Amino acid sequence: MTGGDFFEFSIAHDRKYTLDHLWVQVLGEKDENQTIKIGVSEFIRAEYGDVVRVVLTKPEDDSEFQVRDDDDTSENDDDSPAIPLASGDEMGVDDLLITIRTTEDRVLINAPFPCRIIELNGDVEDNPDLVNEEAYGDGWCMIVKPHDWDEDMHLTEEEYIEYLNEI
Repeated sequence: MTGGDFFEFSIAHDRKYTLDHLWVQVLGEKDENQTIKIGVSEFIRAEYGDVVRVVLTKPEDDSEFQVRDDDDTSENDDDSPAIPLASGDEMGVDDLLITIRTTEDRVLINAPFPCRIIELNGDVEDNPDLVNEEAYGDGWCMIVKPHDWDEDMHLTEEEYIEYLNEI
């Protein structure tokens, strides 16, 4: 924190945490339909200032071809460049998942585990105050289906607090 500011923040007890200050919450039973809700820890706001913008990675629509013809007869009428055919909703651990702009900085957060995006919470992009005011409630960012999920890879509430005390 700068200038001696102190911001009190909370940590939800019913989730796990990543070193990048994401919280992860398991939804449903441990089976092939298991999904994980992902959000941002209140520590981001405490460390970097109020969140003023949230950008979530958008899965590409790979249901139709996105390669443009030279004579521009494709069905894609916007001015965006051609996107290589790929399943854009598949995320690896090095893929950018969430970009957060705060009053003081920009924070880039990669996917914490290989996953497929199931649902994005567009409300946080329209109203970033949700992340400031309800980080563990309506301020969630996305729901994903993990490809390789090991709950022990992530920090418990106590381990996360210990980690925060060290940084």
